[in-house]
Amino acid sequence: MISLRLIAIGLLLSLAPAVPAFSQAAPPAAFAAPGRPWASLSPAQRRLLQAFRGRWSRLPPARQRLLARRTAWWLHLPPARRALILRRWRKFQKLPPAERRRIGAAYRAFRRLPPARRRALRAQWRRMSPMQRRAAMRRFRAPPRMRR
Repeated sequence: MISLRLIAIGLLLSLAPAVPAFSQAAPPAAFAAPGRPWASLSPAQRRLLQAFRGRWSRLPPARQRLLARRTAWWLHLPPARRALILRRWRKFQKLPPAERRRIGAAYRAFRRLPPARRRALRAQWRRMSPMQRRAAMRRFRAPPRMRR
């Protein structure tokens, strides 16, 4: 049975800001969909994607679409939600590398679960009171017990 640790980690990482995923190899030119021109992005999207400006036209079209979708999602979030995500992301970045790897592994395990199981775990988390969630988070942060 998946622990509530996976739920908490999955929820934490699902709130992380849209960070670029690893680029994938481009399909052969004959089968490639046309790319999205830089000028087709909104000014706000271009500001967020400024680091990609010089190489935008060389990115695979699928990567361009992904980045455009994620920036559109980010721009439509309420400011309070963005601030919360940024705080959590900065907190995550300050964690020791081993802890970040552990969280990443738990998140990947959560994402491998069937969608129905993920929904059930999220619902279980939402049903918990704030006090129960704090207690669960303390348990999640505790180092695993040594076996005798």
